[in-house]
Amino acid sequence: MIIQKTTNSKVGQFDPNNFEFGDHFIDHMLICEYENGAWGEAKIVPYGALPFSPANMAFNYGQACFEGMKAYKDAEGEIFLFRPEKNYARINKSATRLAMPEVPEEVFINGLKALMDIDRDWIPHGEDKALYIRPLIFATEEALKARVANKYMFAIVAAPSKSYYAAPVAVKISDYYSRAASGGVGFAKAAGNYAASFYPTQLAIEEGYDQIIWTDDSTHEYFEESGTMNVMVRINDEIFTPPTSDKILDGVTRDSFINLAKKNGITVHETPVAVKKVIEAIKDGSLKEIWGVGTAVVTTQFRMVGYKGEQYELPVLSKEESFALTLKEELLGIQANRMEDPFGWRQKVEKGFAQQFEK
Repeated sequence: MIIQKTTNSKVGQFDPNNFEFGDHFIDHMLICEYENGAWGEAKIVPYGALPFSPANMAFNYGQACFEGMKAYKDAEGEIFLFRPEKNYARINKSATRLAMPEVPEEVFINGLKALMDIDRDWIPHGEDKALYIRPLIFATEEALKARVANKYMFAIVAAPSKSYYAAPVAVKISDYYSRAASGGVGFAKAAGNYAASFYPTQLAIEEGYDQIIWTDDSTHEYFEESGTMNVMVRINDEIFTPPTSDKILDGVTRDSFINLAKKNGITVHETPVAVKKVIEAIKDGSLKEIWGVGTAVVTTQFRMVGYKGEQYELPVLSKEESFALTLKEELLGIQANRMEDPFGWRQKVEKGFAQQFEK
């Protein structure tokens, strides 16, 4: 690994008490290039623009995928990653589906830890604060040819983060647009998945909603995801969430919520969630809450759902009553080293980790 540190750090200009999610970037980034059938040496360099031609094949044919993860700082200033092996496995699963080369584990994990060690001063400490990390792979070959590219780049960039949504949101259950189709790339974090979601989401926003609950592409009768989140429904005191498939992302936060719920004695059903069943539960009072989970948002409660011209107000429970908020508090406690980690999910980034790679 090659490490080239900046001589002009911007961390002193960053106010951890006054920033927006994703609009300040740390001093460094990791890049690693693939050419002639092999990945080269990873480099940590000052964050900045990269020169690419408009003929870059990622721009024209969409070979691009990414991950979302976070680093956390505890009260003593120690830095922790959360289940990075899950993100490593998933980015390679996405890359394989998009016919891109898998990134070696030592490049992903060691590069990630070295980057966090070098820029540990950028990681904010406090409630709902963390460093959002974006690993990504994209084609870099300059060619207007509809085929698999021969050149790629793996990169990691990062930005301080805080709560994504400040309050519970209103969502529209889609009865026309779909996020993914069977046999497609819904399970992958393909860049194009997100681009395709923006237009129907914008239409929903114009109707007064914040997000969409996506439904299946064939019948629109079953929940799949909500916006960029996995979705969970509580009926009475049991949680229902759609099973992962080739249309539904295997979310790390989703899996963590399921494990925490089971540890706390809550029954979780990973089963198709029918729109009809949810509407009936709202009407008969057995529906207690609906929420979304994801790395960026952690947890977002839903205050209202719209479906076929009708709007249904949802209970917005207190922290003491809500499964969503109780599980969120426990998850954040584990991530930020405020609570015991019975699952072994938390990984400490040792101070000086990057020094072994400096030459």
